[in-house]
Amino acid sequence: MTITPTGAHDDDSVEQGTRLPIAGNDDVVRVRQAVRECAQRIGLSLVDQTKLVTAASELARNTLVYGGGGEAEMTVVDNGRRRGVRVCFRDRGPGIPDTELALTDGWTSGGGLGLGLSGARRLVEDFTLESVVGEGTVIEIVKWSR
Repeated sequence: MTITPTGAHDDDSVEQGTRLPIAGNDDVVRVRQAVRECAQRIGLSLVDQTKLVTAASELARNTLVYGGGGEAEMTVVDNGRRRGVRVCFRDRGPGIPDTELALTDGWTSGGGLGLGLSGARRLVEDFTLESVVGEGTVIEIVKWSR
């Protein structure tokens, strides 16, 4: 299933992406740092940097804990009007059986508060979730400059 609240950006021009493995807690920290550096480089405000880094941190942690590890890929995108940072998280974990339910506040498959996916979605302009049970999950987020 795919959930894209604001539509895809197929016409965006893209700068080459940076891929980072997510196999341990140190990798989650590296993803956060790399996302912040990318957001700073394109001039996102401090508030927008914080929102993006918070969302990326949560999704990197989910990739590790629930997906068994994977990768994050960061790309600077430009749609002709503004620039943004796109971060794509991929894992080969068990997948999410009900993505609509997983995006509901309070739902959790583990011992957390159940605010991770729904919270991350609220912090960015674009959020896409694709998951196939037994194959894994791909989540893509974009935070745009104002």
